[in-house]
Amino acid sequence: MSSWQDYVDKHLIASRCVTKAAISGHDGTVWATSDGFNVTKEELSRLIAGFENQNVLAASGVTLAGSRFIYLSGTDKVIRAKLGKVGAHCVKTQQAVVVSLYEDPIQPQQAASVVEKLGDHLVAHGY
Repeated sequence: MSSWQDYVDKHLIASRCVTKAAISGHDGTVWATSDGFNVTKEELSRLIAGFENQNVLAASGVTLAGSRFIYLSGTDKVIRAKLGKVGAHCVKTQQAVVVSLYEDPIQPQQAASVVEKLGDHLVAHGY
């Protein structure tokens, strides 16, 4: 298995469909992050709680690396948010959460495809 940092660098950032990314555990502990994406354990913990109760995110937004995004939509597996020209696409697996940001001209579905494919891969390998 690749290292967590390899997943961020080689699967997400290298796809050119994601501009910043992080992978954390369900407790909010950061396992890997791209350069300059200073997401905190507290921000990730709130995001992870939002997979179970999206009303919280709808009311207060999604905060990542100090920026507050507008919550767009979500399920118990995927959360989408936006702030100006930057979008966030987050996927929850059995043990991890993959957080990604993308910027224009990247289309939301391009980022979603890359992030969800990695999420499916992690689930298939027990994560």
